[in-house]
Amino acid sequence: MARYSKIKNILKSRNLRITDGRVDVLEFFFRKGKTLSIKEIQEELKDSDRVTLYRILNAFTENGVLHKIPDDSGQVTFGLCHDTCDAEDHNHDHMHFKCLDCGTIECLEQQVPEVSIPGYQVKEANLILKGLCKSCAA
Repeated sequence: MARYSKIKNILKSRNLRITDGRVDVLEFFFRKGKTLSIKEIQEELKDSDRVTLYRILNAFTENGVLHKIPDDSGQVTFGLCHDTCDAEDHNHDHMHFKCLDCGTIECLEQQVPEVSIPGYQVKEANLILKGLCKSCAA
């Protein structure tokens, strides 16, 4: 029940309507405690309409609930935003780690180093480190 209250508070603080679909998506993220691909979300929420699910994910990324994680496989992965994100200040210049064995992508607390390129204006930086995660390396 405490998790449901947290989910409701997140949606209210971002001025998003509380719907069953939105609650289900966020509850799945909290339950898994990791980044999730669209495929994983669709498999879990089989009864959800695909278009509605994409709209929920889009609304969440636009309002600072989730952030998209770039991946060289072409598959979109999402991670939960920190409590400090909102629609106006949605910054995720932190590193991500992709396990080459199990494929899991994790958000790391380390910031991407600042990059300065003469003549260019860097607006966003994404860095994916690849190797073996703690579980696969053990």
